Amino acid sequence: MKEQLDMNKLPQHIAIIMDGNGRWAKKKGAVRVFGHQNAIRAVRETTETCAELGIKFLTLYAFSTENWARPKDEVDALMTLLVNTIRKETSTLIENNVRLQAIGNLMLLPKKCQTELFEAIEVTKNNTGLTLVLALSYSSRWEIVEAVRKIAQEVANQKLQPEAIDATLFEQFLCTKHIPDPELLIRTSGEMRISNFLLWQIAYSEIFITPILWPDFRKEHLYEAIIAYQQRERRFGKTSEQLLNSVVS
Repeated sequence: MKEQLDMNKLPQHIAIIMDGNGRWAKKKGAVRVFGHQNAIRAVRETTETCAELGIKFLTLYAFSTENWARPKDEVDALMTLLVNTIRKETSTLIENNVRLQAIGNLMLLPKKCQTELFEAIEVTKNNTGLTLVLALSYSSRWEIVEAVRKIAQEVANQKLQPEAIDATLFEQFLCTKHIPDPELLIRTSGEMRISNFLLWQIAYSEIFITPILWPDFRKEHLYEAIIAYQQRERRFGKTSEQLLNSVVS
């Protein structure tokens, strides 16, 4: 399937809603945490494949602000898994020239998680290959409200005039201000929802839904999503004729 890829039309930023861990575990007759544990291979293989292809950004929706409402045992297990995974995978990120970043309300994470995360971000900050962005304690509504609050404070402090506020300025107050919008959004498990993920940034993203549960997601499924993306016409509100004329001219 890799041979079907057009290497000149790869998306520069892929975002993934990693869904289906709990259902995967239930099918195995196990507790939900078992699904999260077995999802690490999917994360590793997806990251390595994106790095090999030369994709610049990969954003993974790892933990939403709404996930804090899950049973305490599951949340605690997830946080422990997060700490252990970051600790184990940091050397691999360095070897593969991957830079780690994170978006979200990171101060809500347990101190141990913050320490491991920020250390990994620091030691990989000079890597020049793929940028792996973890969305942790993140929701798009939270992000947008935070941006509005910061802009309102700037106006109140007379550092910003209301008439200066436009889409370009607004984006500078988002978590992703240094990250390009994703061209391709993938959701696993077959669910047809955005789930409060990058609502501003995916305004013109191509969406690919796969029935594959996240722990079973492999590089072949990533290739399938990219091929589907490459077969679509991205018009950004224009007509096909307008796009054709712009290419000809």
